[in-house]
Amino acid sequence: MPRYEYRCRSCDDVFELSRPMAESSAPAACPAGHEDTVKLLSAVAVGGTNTAPAAPSGGGGGGCCGGGCCG
Repeated sequence: MPRYEYRCRSCDDVFELSRPMAESSAPAACPAGHEDTVKLLSAVAVGGTNTAPAAPSGGGGGGCCGGGCCG
């Protein structure tokens, strides 16, 4: 279940709640009971599989790999 971060405008407390995505924008009371809260935008890294292309094999490639092959 996703976690969302909220900030209370009354006491300035920042807190997190686990709730379904459908309820992400529903009102959330802070732990101290205040109702005036705002959902914060979180910077999230969305991971994927971004792989670099394989290096050509055979030893006859052009260019330097940066590993000391240039003299």
